[in-house]
Amino acid sequence: MNVFRTIAVFLLLLASPAAWAQTMSFEEAMKVLVASCGKDIETYCRGVNLGAGRLKACLTQNSAKVSDRCKADANNALASVQKRADARVAILKICEIDAQRMCGMVQKGDGQILECMLTAQRGTSAKCNQAITDAGYR
Repeated sequence: MNVFRTIAVFLLLLASPAAWAQTMSFEEAMKVLVASCGKDIETYCRGVNLGAGRLKACLTQNSAKVSDRCKADANNALASVQKRADARVAILKICEIDAQRMCGMVQKGDGQILECMLTAQRGTSAKCNQAITDAGYR
């Protein structure tokens, strides 16, 4: 399995719950990890089966050998991806009142409520606007 594919699966399965100032897409996180951790993953974790946190555990187990840049960038990238995933789950609840108030007449489905919320940014609460941003929709 090549490093890029390993990192992609790693991101999907093993994101850390810590928070980061902004969120990033999987693609952005993969670029960070390839640049910072590709060599370390190839050297210390080649052939590690993914899932159940094994690759993350491998990097942690080899943390004395893994570069400081890899450790820092991996933690930040994975935290950012997790924050985006959490925001996408929470956005409906966080924005529920704003959506009813500003987009109540919009037919539900096919992202129409989200589209309405994106265009209604000025009248939307700060928490809702932040959730939309954290979810990567803006």
